[in-house]
Amino acid sequence: MERVVGIGGYFLRARDPAALSSWYREGLGLDTDDNGLWHQLAGPTVFAPFDHDTDYFGARTQQTMLNFRVRDLDAMLAQLRALGADVVSETQDLEGVGRFGWVIDPEGNRIELWQPAA
Repeated sequence: MERVVGIGGYFLRARDPAALSSWYREGLGLDTDDNGLWHQLAGPTVFAPFDHDTDYFGARTQQTMLNFRVRDLDAMLAQLRALGADVVSETQDLEGVGRFGWVIDPEGNRIELWQPAA
């Protein structure tokens, strides 16, 4: 059986694609080229369908949620706050999994930031 070997991309609609790309680059350090190509570090990726009525993604109209792995969750959240981003105040710790925080991008998409357990 042929199998997929990884996530090839994540695409989202934006009212202002250039401004949103800039926010991801400046706020999260997502270094992409002109075509959106990004070479990420090796590490775990989670694929997990959630119940259709979950509140975990924020707004019920948001059908998916992007999750980025980070080295230092506290530093990333501080960086985003310094840029004036809408950072969710609480974080979550899951033993053996890691720490989680959330930010809302300028287009209203809730993004999860994950510092995997050491």
